[in-house]
Amino acid sequence: MGARLGIDVGGSGIKGAVVDLEDGSLVSERVKIATPEPVLPAEMATMVAELVSTLGYDGAVGIGFPAVVVDGTVWTANNIHRDWIGVNAQKVFTEATGVEVEVINDADAAALGEARYGAARGVGGLVILLTFGSGIGSGLLLDGRLIPNVELGQLELDGHRPAESHFSASARKRDDVGWDEWGDRVNRFLTHVNALFSPRLMLVSGGVARKWEKFAHRIHPDLPAVRAEAANNAGIVGAATLVE
Repeated sequence: MGARLGIDVGGSGIKGAVVDLEDGSLVSERVKIATPEPVLPAEMATMVAELVSTLGYDGAVGIGFPAVVVDGTVWTANNIHRDWIGVNAQKVFTEATGVEVEVINDADAAALGEARYGAARGVGGLVILLTFGSGIGSGLLLDGRLIPNVELGQLELDGHRPAESHFSASARKRDDVGWDEWGDRVNRFLTHVNALFSPRLMLVSGGVARKWEKFAHRIHPDLPAVRAEAANNAGIVGAATLVE
């Protein structure tokens, strides 16, 4: 089955690794390039090419991108530079790297990774993966099939519009709140999503998933919420499966 490079583009960094498609494990170092400010398309293309070169990789690349992506083209820019809107990211990254590239929404990529190798594997019904980072991304699976480009972070909740402006991991840092208080925010968001969709399973992903034990006790036990098995690597793993 081989190995492929998966890249997860986030609001604050680009990270990637080569993934063994047999079991979803990382078989290279995990490289991350920080993007503290919104990055223009040409600049980000250069960074992605640098990441590919750093890993010494020359095969096809899958990329999860933090936006609504339709046929490779970017249509939203909630946590990236607005110059991305209308740009064919697939074409931009293909030209920059010189290899075959496939691009989808980053949370969708993470959901695909969890469906194939992780906590959503073999789970029927509706599964919702939520990435808490610069914003809140969402990947929906129905009987293992992806429902693409659903942006639950854009919901309005408790007067916060979009909800991600208050409930994301970046909002925790901005507001300088402790893990218990932020855990209560996560619980509120998950409770709202659960009431709207009644999913079989909810997966918490994104960089903050590495700190799961610091806030998980604030999530109500009746909610079907668990940490994504690949945690912050779910997007990398899922992206790699796009080009097997």
